Amino acid sequence: MIDLDAMADAAQRAALAGGAVVTARYGAARDVREKAPGDWVSEADLSSEQAVRGALSVAAPGIPVFGEEAGGERGAIGWLVDPLDGTANFLHGFPIVGVSVALVEEGVPLVGVVHAPMLGDTYVAVRGRGAYRGEERLSVSTRPAPNAIAATGFPFRRKDRRAQYLRVFDAAFERFEDLRRAGAASLDLSFTACGTFDGYFELSLGPWDVAAGALLVTEAGGVVTDWSGDDRRWLETGDIIAAPPAMHEQLLDLARASISP
Repeated sequence: MIDLDAMADAAQRAALAGGAVVTARYGAARDVREKAPGDWVSEADLSSEQAVRGALSVAAPGIPVFGEEAGGERGAIGWLVDPLDGTANFLHGFPIVGVSVALVEEGVPLVGVVHAPMLGDTYVAVRGRGAYRGEERLSVSTRPAPNAIAATGFPFRRKDRRAQYLRVFDAAFERFEDLRRAGAASLDLSFTACGTFDGYFELSLGPWDVAAGALLVTEAGGVVTDWSGDDRRWLETGDIIAAPPAMHEQLLDLARASISP
């Protein structure tokens, strides 16, 4: 049986190693290129991923690692790594960036760590054992919908889905107090887990974007599904709704309406 406490420690060490690289290069990005329109990568992304992989190979040898930039192996159990979530923010000097490390077994996150190097915060969750920021145990918010602020992200990689997304955006803007778009899914989910945001919805993300943060939300008392309400397929499709239970119901209603014939 896998030692989840040891894996959480390994994930935290790895995320901090990646975060040290990101911090050292903040404001001095090199070798920047565009992978696709609006989707950037820099030497900081690549070096952070190397640091994360190196730390995991020492602390958890033999477990495959799949990273956003270098790919890798996928197995029944393995690591999913986003070495610099929010690269566009990083390049523009906006400090909302994260390093995300998750251990996933058969599509279910077991351990999740999100480190926000520019903010000095590290969020850690272990399945069945709660979510924490340092010693603080996290809980999702209890605000009523009229006072809620939901986080979101635009489907810039899949502009063909813009119409579906905008139907939900428009309805959510009418129903809730306000919306936010910070530009780093791992931190949007972390902020939802600690009650800063009252929910989060986005389309077409990578599994490395959401695996760790989604576990934070569920371990903080929230609900995570895809836009049809499936509580497993969100990791495969990247279509995600994460929120406290009552808020999740409302977001799911809006999302289901957007995909109805």
